[in-house]
Amino acid sequence: MDTIIVKADLSNEWYVPEVWEKNMSHAGRVIREGGLVAFPTETVYGLGGNALDKRAAEKIYRAKGRPSDNPLIVHISRISQAENIAVNISHDARRLMEEFWPGPLTIILDKADIVPKETTGGLDTVALRMPNHPVALKLIEEAGVPVAAPSANLSGKPSPTTAGHVAEDMMGRINMIVDGGAVAIGIESTIIDMTGAVPTILRPGFVTVEMLKKVIGAVEVDKAVDAKSIEEIGGDYRPKAPGMKYRHYAPKAELIMFEGSVENVAAAINRKLKEAEKNGKKAAVICTDETESLYKNGCIKSIGTRAEEETIAYNLYHLLREFDDMEVDYIYGETFYGTGLGQAVMNRLIKAAGYRLEQV
Repeated sequence: MDTIIVKADLSNEWYVPEVWEKNMSHAGRVIREGGLVAFPTETVYGLGGNALDKRAAEKIYRAKGRPSDNPLIVHISRISQAENIAVNISHDARRLMEEFWPGPLTIILDKADIVPKETTGGLDTVALRMPNHPVALKLIEEAGVPVAAPSANLSGKPSPTTAGHVAEDMMGRINMIVDGGAVAIGIESTIIDMTGAVPTILRPGFVTVEMLKKVIGAVEVDKAVDAKSIEEIGGDYRPKAPGMKYRHYAPKAELIMFEGSVENVAAAINRKLKEAEKNGKKAAVICTDETESLYKNGCIKSIGTRAEEETIAYNLYHLLREFDDMEVDYIYGETFYGTGLGQAVMNRLIKAAGYRLEQV
């Protein structure tokens, strides 16, 4: 399959309205006719197909090499379109839509019959979101159908934050890549389940628990979010949203996270770096601006500053893919626990490490 790449970055100097309109019309037609298009959102790049076409959903799973019980997120361009995709929409769910859409919040609702179970991973619920990105919204409008879109990467790899990342994984696998430049946030949307007795966070993201509580009150967090081992989740656990059960976001190298005091973590990682060097292996460190000077060997990379968690979230996947390009053998990482974006970052890193977490 030939993969076409078209430009759609509104901030780029090449931008010509007529060309942009033509490119977006073409991309919408590909979706409408059953093809797959990668496109930017404010979070990461998505791999889009017609959410109402079970064959398109099957193509998405096949292109990504993704387990078919891992639900896809359905993207819409107007809040009113939720009525066609979901049923039993509660007052609180509507309040979240009004407060956070368009934006990085995915809401789990009971699905309407029009949505095939191939899109929802066999579930009777649907993950729904309205992205906050002009290219994404234009694509959905041009397609004339809701767009099912997981992240546009091979299953298990770090999510793409540029069109270049998408091309690394998807050239020859999909019909088109819409290059809208680098994304703004860098990690996937928050997912909240609104079908139970108490709203429950299934995946943390830019919209934090605290932000959600201010709008709807009580909010719980699913056990899979902060799990430090696969045993905590349970082998028979069925994911109700993307990124809950399987190893995700993983670099090629073996990634190990270290938890403890700053001094103990630095000492443990420095020992690992010396060991790798002795064995002729290439090792790297994920640290922050505050701790970068504590490491002496290997490839030391700051992911950002703890004072601004947005920088850590923004750089996460880019850094993991950079380590892939450098062909490192081991990556040793600090932990980033917190109640806001720190929770989201740690959720991604623990899964990227395959739950390799050492207490020091």
